[in-house]
Formats: sequence, C-alpha cells, structure tokens
Amino acid sequence: MTVLRAESLIRDVSDFPKPGILFKDITPVLADQEAMHEIIEQFAANSRMPDLVAGVESRGFIFGMPLALRLGVGFVPVRKIGKLPYHTISEEYALEYGTSTVEIHTDAVREGQRVLIVDDLLATGGTAAASARLVERLGGVVAGFSFVIELGFLSGREPLMQYEIHSLITY
Repeated sequence: MTVLRAESLIRDVSDFPKPGILFKDITPVLADQEAMHEIIEQFAANSRMPDLVAGVESRGFIFGMPLALRLGVGFVPVRKIGKLPYHTISEEYALEYGTSTVEIHTDAVREGQRVLIVDDLLATGGTAAASARLVERLGGVVAGFSFVIELGFLSGREPLMQYEIHSLITY
C-alpha cells in the first residue's frame, strides 16, 4: 500500500476530548494541499462511480465535497439532529455512554441512487451504520464507505460488514 503524505502529518493529542483518549488530529493534513490532493485522488480511485457522495458531519464534509466535485456527482450532508433546515429523517445510534442522532433531508437521495459515504474516521462504526440506514430508508444503495483513518482496534468494520470499506490509514 502507498504511504500517504497525510500519515506523517496526523498528530496525536493525548487526553482529548477527555482523559484517556488519544485523539488523531487531522488539522495539519487539512493545511497541506499535497496531502489533501492525495486523499481525494485515493478516494476517487477506490470509488465505484457513485451517483452521490454523502459526507458525515463535520469532517466528512471536508473530504466529501471535493471528492464529489472530483467525481462529477452531487454531495449530500448527513448532519447531527436539528441542523438541517428542511424535512428530515433521522437515525439514532449508540455511543459509549448514551446515544446520538444523525439526519438527512427526505429529498436528498432518490430511489436506486448509489451513495458513497465519506468521513474522516472509522471508530466503532455507529455513525457510519446510521448514515447507511438513512440512505437505504430513502431508497438509495450504499456504494461503500471511504475513511481517511480507521482505528482497527475498535472493530468499526463489524457493523458495516455488508458494505465495501476503504480506509487510507489504519491504526
């Protein structure tokens, strides 16, 4: 596998957002045009020509929109509850302590459209699985997932086993 410039730019931040967490900070990657270009090109090479790219709030927007432009397709935001202005459907998913909810506009995906779901990080897979359920509830087909980083030790692929998953960097 090709070593991406982004891998050398990702920094570890201890005890963020709470004690005991080692956070993978992509901020230096975002500031590096070459690293961002490599990520988008790798995502494009791994995609199976979707009809839409869905980006999961918020860092999925950062990678999803340029990927959609690169592929010549539309972009759909998947957002936290209460952030979208039009009619929505929602999916709740489990967190370590409690739950969270993501939403999508009811007219974001048409029947049969192939949707590639993009985010910066695959951890436990809860947000990704909820995003897939939203796409499928609207009649779309999940064309796969693309992540910049995968935290393999958290087994986030397990709830996504029926889908194609591409992660560029695995820890």
